[in-house]
Amino acid sequence: MGLARIFGTTAAASLAAAAGLAGYAAWEARQYTLRQLSVPVLPEGAAPVRMLHLSDIHLLPTQRRKVEWLSGLSVLRPDLVVNTGDNLSHPDSVPVLLDALGPLLDVPGVFVLGSNDYFAPSLRNPLRYLLPDDGRRATGNARLPWEDLVGSFTKAGWLDLTNALGSLRIRDLAVGFAGVDDPHLGYDRLASVAGPADPDADLRLGITHAPYLRVLDQFAADGYDAIIAGHTHGGQVCLPRYGIWGPGRALTTNCDLEPARARGLHRHPADSQPGEPGSSWLHVSAGLGANPYTRFRVACRPEATLLTLVATDYSPGL
Repeated sequence: MGLARIFGTTAAASLAAAAGLAGYAAWEARQYTLRQLSVPVLPEGAAPVRMLHLSDIHLLPTQRRKVEWLSGLSVLRPDLVVNTGDNLSHPDSVPVLLDALGPLLDVPGVFVLGSNDYFAPSLRNPLRYLLPDDGRRATGNARLPWEDLVGSFTKAGWLDLTNALGSLRIRDLAVGFAGVDDPHLGYDRLASVAGPADPDADLRLGITHAPYLRVLDQFAADGYDAIIAGHTHGGQVCLPRYGIWGPGRALTTNCDLEPARARGLHRHPADSQPGEPGSSWLHVSAGLGANPYTRFRVACRPEATLLTLVATDYSPGL
């Protein structure tokens, strides 16, 4: 066999493998998954609270499959909905999103915004995410109707935590919140929410779109029991660890959080223990969507998470 034939065969095989991986990555980006986790943060003896965490929906009006899947989440009957931003990808997405959320808007909820609530997405080289952050942000892109989004959420009764403190009564528990605007854009104003978390609250939650360390550090130091974030997409394209179907190892988080905590439930600081002063639980959602120009995932399926908050003395056998 001549060299030309060998190299031609190799090139054809490489192209076929690349096409297969691209097809798989596009398919996985549409495999919406519900994760379920328990977090021991409630006072001793408290009944469990079901908290639905939604993030990074990045909705286009044409994404009927995503809308249908979102609509089905209301059957979970959560006690609280936490939305950590990046809901939109198109100027006409707000009414479609509201229809998809449907009965979830009748559930007590809180929210913060992300960059893709403010500005439309654009085509970007995905390899840029593997390079050091150069500080550039797409704030010159077309503006999205974030005011309509905020108005609709607050009209439904959801609490706007944009650089704000707040509180809700969830079942028999007083829940205190602190939230910041998107740290990825530098819109967070930590001084607005600084100080010890409400000592009279039964549960204290810090809410942010992007899990930048400066935000996590303050919320943990101020005594918040758990911090809820999104933004990372779980790495989006990960190195498979347990086969292509399982969660992979993230290469990037698009912020200064280390890739080992790109998704899922962890502690902050990373080496802290439950009950240790100045530490919190941290849940980072891999999110439900992606930039529509790079709508693919590998070993990192799109997700929403049902977090069952349980008492620190909870035992499944009780």
